[in-house]
Formats: sequence, C-alpha cells, structure tokens
Amino acid sequence: MTTTIKHLARNWQKSRDDEKFSLPTLDDARPMDTQEQEELVRLFERSQAQQSLIWRSVFAAFLFCFAAFLVYSIFQQASSPWELRYHAYFMEEINSWMIIVADWIAVLACSMTIIGLLHNLRQWIWYSCFAGMTLAVFWLYYMLRMPKFRWDVIWLPFGPLSGAGICLYVDHALNESREDVRKLRSSMYAYKAS
Repeated sequence: MTTTIKHLARNWQKSRDDEKFSLPTLDDARPMDTQEQEELVRLFERSQAQQSLIWRSVFAAFLFCFAAFLVYSIFQQASSPWELRYHAYFMEEINSWMIIVADWIAVLACSMTIIGLLHNLRQWIWYSCFAGMTLAVFWLYYMLRMPKFRWDVIWLPFGPLSGAGICLYVDHALNESREDVRKLRSSMYAYKAS
C-alpha cells in the first residue's frame, strides 16, 4: 500500500514539475517572420520607454519633495534663525548664513539630479554626487565637533548624496534595459512566411 502511494505521489510530483517548466509549443516549430518580429520589438521599445519615463518621474518627484523641504528649511532659517531643531544643534558651531548656503547647495544638488534624471544626462547626476560629497564632508565635520553625535540629523550630510546615488543607479538600470531592447532589435533575423 505504501509503495503504491509513493508511486502515485512521485507521478503527481513529476507531472507538476513538467507543467511548471513547459512552454507553449503551438507555434514553436515556425520562426517569426520579419513583420511579427518588428511588431514585437516595437512593443518592447514602447513598453521600455513608458516604464523609463514613469520611474524617472517617480524618483524625480521624490527629490523634488526633498528640495522643497530644503527650501522651506532655508526660509525658516532666514526668517527666524535657529528655530528648527536640526539647525539649532549647530548654533554654537556655525553662522546662520553658512547653514543657508549649505541648504542652497543641497537644493542645487537635488536640482541637478532631477535634470539629469529627466533628460537622461548622467553627467549631471555625477555633478550632483560631487556636490553631495562636499555637503557630506561639511555637515559631518560640524556634526563630529558637537559634544554629542546627533543621529537624528544624519540626513543632512547624506540626504543629497544618497538621493543622487540612488538616481544614478536608477539611470544605469533603465539605460541597461534600453540597451537590451536595442540588442534585441539588432538580433532580428530575415524570414518570410510562405
């Protein structure tokens, strides 16, 4: 009895494995003609362009929101200095105008990343990374001079830099997928259906 159950279980498992890895075989014997290939490649190109636009827009919107927050932070620091807690930590170390300039540089870095991302200009994203590194050095220098290291303001040195780094990765991934679609177009073969 147990050998019969084991045999049935083995057959059932084998049939499930075959279904999981089988591909449709209806038209596998006939290669695609040139028109079918062209339609399929155009479909992939449109899909890749649409997805690229969506993902670039999503990450640009995140960075825009961060830049808008930084502009609000600049306005608050200019109108009533040291009122914001994350700026008040540096009251003894930095002049108010230095914080305003650092926040403007962060806005500039975010703006360069947004331009680079939306217009597919990778060098702008790299410029933003360099500006972000400069800001990271500036903020970390003053954070390390404080009597107690404040983890709640770690976004000041790493916000623009990590935003640019993530957008650089997104740009790379989207360009790689576009290159894959180009390779697919170049590997089309000539075949006419009879």
